[in-house]
Amino acid sequence: MRYRYTLCTTFIAVSLFWQPSANADNETVRPEPRGFIYGVGVGVNQELYQDYRRRTVPIPVVGYRGDRLSVYGPFISYELLQQDGLTLTARLAPRFAGTDASKSPVFEGMQKRKTSMDAGVGLRYDWQNIRLETSWLHDVLGNSDGYEVRNRIGYQHRFGPVFVEPHLSLDYSNARLVNYYYGVRPEEVTSNRPAYQAGSAWNPGAGVSVATPIFWGGMTRLGLDHRWYDDAIADSPLTDRRRGFQLFFSFSRFF
Repeated sequence: MRYRYTLCTTFIAVSLFWQPSANADNETVRPEPRGFIYGVGVGVNQELYQDYRRRTVPIPVVGYRGDRLSVYGPFISYELLQQDGLTLTARLAPRFAGTDASKSPVFEGMQKRKTSMDAGVGLRYDWQNIRLETSWLHDVLGNSDGYEVRNRIGYQHRFGPVFVEPHLSLDYSNARLVNYYYGVRPEEVTSNRPAYQAGSAWNPGAGVSVATPIFWGGMTRLGLDHRWYDDAIADSPLTDRRRGFQLFFSFSRFF
């Protein structure tokens, strides 16, 4: 239901745009081909909201990968600059979030929180097998009018045609973003749902991504992530947990 806690904006986007480093284990990797892509993906997120156990999001993977432009369904990235291992990109990504009273009684009587669209920039640095990434994304539809900063460090390792990247992350969401999805407005108060004004949040995580081109002539990706959530989120009367898992799988190939 909210920005990254619904895996999709962060975890799916990272999984789709992640490419094995050309110097993993100091071995030369043939560059991935360019052209139009088709495939399918699915994300499963362990939700934080009361009585809302998980969210499953199917993602059609139809797009294009070029020298600078990458389009994977609704996820778009354009390379602005690349020099000495440093890559600057412009990004557009949906935020699969929003409340739905049919999913849990805790949302009954609340004003709907909407799915939105984020835009911003990302910066990546590759050094040997280490990859450092940071990005800034803002809600361009004005639903929350908030933003988040995502930070990640990963170590890429190659086992023949299989690429494995364990990673750590630390993401920041400003108060507007957190409060939109986890706050309770005065007019939404009930006997079981007190008013709540959420502040900004820092959310650490750890996980692993696996990619391989060995199946059916395409690229298969699998990712698992574990998140710990800030008190600003965990203390909301809408939530009943402080951590959760996120799983993503996709298969794509070129036309």
